[in-house]
Amino acid sequence: MKIGKILNNNVVVVYEKNEPEKIIMGCGIAFHKKVGDLVDETKIDKIFSLVNPDTNLKLQQLLCDVPIEYIEVTEKIIEYAKTKAAKILNEFIHITLLDHIHMAILREKEGISTKNIMLWDIKKFYKEEFQIGLHALKFIEEKFQMKLSEDEAGFIALHIVNAQMDNNYNAIKEIGAVTKLIHQIVKIVKYHFHTEFDEESVYFYRFITHLKFFALRVFQKNIHQNEQDEELLSLVKNKYKSSYECTMKIKDYIEKAYSYTISEEEKLYLTIHIERIQKENSR
Repeated sequence: MKIGKILNNNVVVVYEKNEPEKIIMGCGIAFHKKVGDLVDETKIDKIFSLVNPDTNLKLQQLLCDVPIEYIEVTEKIIEYAKTKAAKILNEFIHITLLDHIHMAILREKEGISTKNIMLWDIKKFYKEEFQIGLHALKFIEEKFQMKLSEDEAGFIALHIVNAQMDNNYNAIKEIGAVTKLIHQIVKIVKYHFHTEFDEESVYFYRFITHLKFFALRVFQKNIHQNEQDEELLSLVKNKYKSSYECTMKIKDYIEKAYSYTISEEEKLYLTIHIERIQKENSR
């Protein structure tokens, strides 16, 4: 691998024959090196091979200015999130999370605290991601001997949520609206059955996970439709009458508030999820 560009003493852009450019990170990897030199591969700690050229360029610009210890802790958090959440994360997280952690630590050093006004909702609706955020604070404390607040765990959780979404949709910008819609749907279900639910149950967790992506489809105006679902929905409608009635209340609310038409497929899965949490709750 030959060096094509030196971003700083620890990060270089490299080229290989018939291969797209890569960003290589390693302590002192560019020390006494110049463009055209071969990389000492024993010093490589991390290789970034980003598909999107715009993302690649943005990451290069950020890596020029951010010390290597921030990059290391960010990548450790991302790898942990991938393992723990078992989900594919949008490659843009390498930029957004690095920038956030860098600024969060700088603010903490200056004694500036930032309140996360959505913390309660994040804890409730994004439990898995929030737990990852809490673990991320441990990585940061180990690296910088600095204890950040739960507010930051919430912000990190939102970056992870965002990274699970479609590449063309910035969920961070709309996360308040998404969370509000989830909250409203849960309220409709609770009022319909005149009960509270065990929010720690696996069925409720699956329901909330489904609602996250359903809410995004609503805001993206992306309707899922499958002709085979119509017959299955008819069976579910007759078998789970009360849950289907609840789904229709959600449908009416969504159409009125968001001008979005719920497909047969979405009615089917909403009904099934509602039936599961309702049955689990009645045991």
